[in-house]
Amino acid sequence: MKSFIFSFLFCMSLMSSCNRGSSSNSDSLKETMDAIVTRLYQNLSPEQLDTIGNSWIIQHLSPEEKQVLATKYLYFNVNTPVRVSLMRDRSQKVLPFWLESSGFILTDMVVKNSHSSYEVWQKDFDAGKVELGINGFDKHRPVYFISVGPQDPDRKLEITNNFPEGQHFETMAAGAFTYHDWDELTLEEVPDQLAGQVLFTTLRGRAREAHLIGAFRTTSYPSGPEPDQIMLSWVGDPSTSMDIQWRCNNTVTEGTVKYWESGSEDTLHAVASMSIMEDRLLQNDRYVHRFTAHLDQLQAGRQYTYMLGSEQGGWSETASFQTEDNRDENFSFIWFGDTHKSKHWGDLIQHSFQKFPDVAFYSIAGDLVSTGLHRDDWDQFIHVSGPVLQYKPLMPVPGNHDSQDGLGAWMYREIFALPENGPEELSPELSYSFRYKNALFQMIDVTSPIELQSTWIEEQLSNSDALWKFAIFHFPPYNYEEDYSEIREEWCRLFDTYHVDMVMSGHTHYYMRSLPIFNEEVVEHHALGTVYVISVGIPGNHENMPDEEYAEVRDGQGWLYQHMEINGERLIYKSLDINGNTKDEFVIEK
Repeated sequence: MKSFIFSFLFCMSLMSSCNRGSSSNSDSLKETMDAIVTRLYQNLSPEQLDTIGNSWIIQHLSPEEKQVLATKYLYFNVNTPVRVSLMRDRSQKVLPFWLESSGFILTDMVVKNSHSSYEVWQKDFDAGKVELGINGFDKHRPVYFISVGPQDPDRKLEITNNFPEGQHFETMAAGAFTYHDWDELTLEEVPDQLAGQVLFTTLRGRAREAHLIGAFRTTSYPSGPEPDQIMLSWVGDPSTSMDIQWRCNNTVTEGTVKYWESGSEDTLHAVASMSIMEDRLLQNDRYVHRFTAHLDQLQAGRQYTYMLGSEQGGWSETASFQTEDNRDENFSFIWFGDTHKSKHWGDLIQHSFQKFPDVAFYSIAGDLVSTGLHRDDWDQFIHVSGPVLQYKPLMPVPGNHDSQDGLGAWMYREIFALPENGPEELSPELSYSFRYKNALFQMIDVTSPIELQSTWIEEQLSNSDALWKFAIFHFPPYNYEEDYSEIREEWCRLFDTYHVDMVMSGHTHYYMRSLPIFNEEVVEHHALGTVYVISVGIPGNHENMPDEEYAEVRDGQGWLYQHMEINGERLIYKSLDINGNTKDEFVIEK
C-alpha cells in the first residue's frame, strides 16, 4: 500500500472548498447543487425523486445552473494554447451533458488500467482559463481525469490558479496513478500521443458532487426536537472531565447538560456548543443540530448523574458516568473490530455491557459504519448500540468505510468529540492519543498518510512513562489478505523500539492473535515483542484460511469482542462471542 502526502492535501483542499462551505467562488458548484436539491424537495414527492433521470434533470435546470455545472468542477489557467485530453470510463452509460456541446471530440485513442478502459475526448484551448464540468448525475465512481499538453511542443506549459487548489500533477505514462483513494491502480496502456503530458490526478469521491440519479435516501431514525443519540467521550483528562454529544432537529438551537455527583443535590450546568450537520440527499432529515458539552473540574473516581436538553426541545432521562479513579492502576475496557452499523454488533455491545458493567470505556478499530458519507448509516450505528454509549465513553478510530472514496471522514468528526492532540498536518480528531491510568492509547487514522504520522507516533511513545502502551488502527500490519509493508516499515519499527504491548486492528473480517513479534520475526516472550490482534464485531465467513506462521489463534467466523483487564503489571485478555463464551484468552505479565 502506498501513501502520498500530496494525495492527502488534495483531498483536504477539495473537502474544504466543496463540502464544508468555504466562502470562495469555488463553492458555486456546491451552492448550485444545494439549490437544485432544495427545489426538487419542494416540487417532487419521494416516489418521484426515485424516478428522475439524466434527461429530466437537464430539462429542469436553468441556463445559469447548467453553466455552473459545465464549468466549475475543474478549472485552471494555462500560459500557452493547449490540447486537453479527457479520459472517460467506457462503462459509464451517459455522457456528461456538457462534453460534446462544449466542443470536445471523441478520438479513437484508448487509455487503460486493470480496472477500466477509457475513451479519449479532446479539445483545444487558447491561453487563459480552462473550465470543465461535472462527471455526471449518476455517481459513476471511476470519474474522468484529464491530461494537458501545449499545442506547440517547444513551449513550456505553466498551470496556475487551479481548482481544486491542492491539485497534484503526474506525468501521463504507464505506471502513473490517477485516483488518490486508489493509488495502487495505475495506468497500463497510454497512447504515444498522450505520453509525457501533464496528468491531473483526482479521486473517485468527486462523483458524489452532482449525484442525483438514484441518490435520495431516508433515515429510519430521523431527529426530533427531543434530544437523542447521546454519547460520551473524552477530549480532556478522563479523571476530571467528560464530553457529551447529542442531536436534535433544526428547531432546537440551544442545549445544556445538568449534572451532579450521584447522591447529592448540587446541580451544575454546562452549556453546549451547536453545529449544523447536513446530508443533502437525506430527504426526510436533511439538517440536524448536533450538540457537544464539555464537563470539567470533575472529581476523580466519582459517579455523576446527568440529563440534557433545553426548554425548546425538552429534556432527556437521566444517565450516569464514572470518572477515572486515580487511586490505583486497575481498570478494564472493551474493543471491537469492524462494526458496520450492524444489529449483530448492537447485540454484541449490549451483551458486553451487561456482562462487564464496570469497564471504563469502549473502542472500535475502524469501519464503524459502511458508508461514512451517509448520515443514515450513523443514525443506525447509534440506534443499534442502545443506551450503552450514554453510560460509557466511546473512543474510536476511523476506517476506510468511515472515510470513503477519498473525501475524508468529516461526518465522523461531526459525530464524535475526541482529543485534538494528533499530528499538526492532519485534521484534528482523526489521530489522537489519551492516557488512562498507567496505559497510553495511540489512536491512529490509517486512512491518512502513513509517513506523515510517524514522527508524532514516536514523540508520543518516547515521551510516555506509561507502563502499558497500546496502538489501535484499522489496517492490520500482519494478515494474509493484504500486505501493509509500509505500516510495518514506518510504525512497527517504532512499536519495536518503544515496546508497544499490543496493536489492535480490524478490516479483514476474521479473528487473529499473533505470537509476540519483533522486527517482523516471532519472538519467545511478550516482554520481547508486540502482540498483533485482528477482530471483527459482525459475523465473518472466512474458510480455508492459508497459514500465517506468526498466528497463535485464529477464527474465521468473527462476531467477537475483546475484554482487556489491567491489574497493575498483569493484563488479562479475553475474546468473547455473543453468548459470553471465551474464544481466546491469554495473560501478559510485566
